[in-house]
Amino acid sequence: MHKYKKAALKITIICFILLISGWTSTYSKKIFRSSSNNTIEAIKLSSKHTSFAKQNFLNAYNKFIASADDKTIKLKSGKSFIWDDGKNKSFDEKFENADLEDMVSQEYITGVNWSSPPAFEYSPGRIRNEEFLKAIYGNSESEVLKNCVKLNWFGKNILVNKINGAADSLNSIIRELSALPKEMKKYFTVTSGTFCWRNIAGTKLHSMHSFALAIDINTKFSNYWRNSSAKNYVNRIPFDIVNVFEKHGFIWGGKWYHYDTMHFEFRPEFFSKGINENDVSNNF
Repeated sequence: MHKYKKAALKITIICFILLISGWTSTYSKKIFRSSSNNTIEAIKLSSKHTSFAKQNFLNAYNKFIASADDKTIKLKSGKSFIWDDGKNKSFDEKFENADLEDMVSQEYITGVNWSSPPAFEYSPGRIRNEEFLKAIYGNSESEVLKNCVKLNWFGKNILVNKINGAADSLNSIIRELSALPKEMKKYFTVTSGTFCWRNIAGTKLHSMHSFALAIDINTKFSNYWRNSSAKNYVNRIPFDIVNVFEKHGFIWGGKWYHYDTMHFEFRPEFFSKGINENDVSNNF
């Protein structure tokens, strides 16, 4: 009888181990599936609007472009850039070595009806082709500086790149922000600056501040992914302010998985110029 009890105990232990193993496996699959779905969603966003995104890109930089086809965009300066290198790249690979298509491979959703918090690695606009930006806005600190004009940002002089209407757009933003209710002004009247020739923290790539195309508003109300120990998304910037920037061609770092809620940058390629997705020319 004692022998049978020992056998039964062994069977019970084995069954318990198998059951726990099954729970663990199922839980792991759920975790993996959740992470995978977020990534897949970002990929879907990049594929469904490819033609529309390219048309917007061409519209945004039309005055600088000499010719464009399905493979290459050639600027009037003589420089040529590959539109799509055909490589299947991860987000990090795109971030470090972007072609032009990579720059707009994730759709930037304007307004309040966007998916918050951002999905895993969904950071539209954070991927940039630095050489293209240099060709348009200035190849060095001194070149960018020559292209800058001074604007009065609520009592503080700031430098902004005038190329492609960036300074004009920010000037329009200043006028509209001035009209917002008094309680909103604490978020933006203080600025951490615009032009600063520097790399993005933790990388060897130039910040959009290097091209005088970005502005950081009050750091007191800012949240930044690198400074969050839990890496949980946090935002304290009112959408009334975000809407003003977006209206004039600036994207917001608060809509990034790698969130930077005080950060706005001029990226006209993400905004429609009077066309819609059903009216896209394929004659590139």
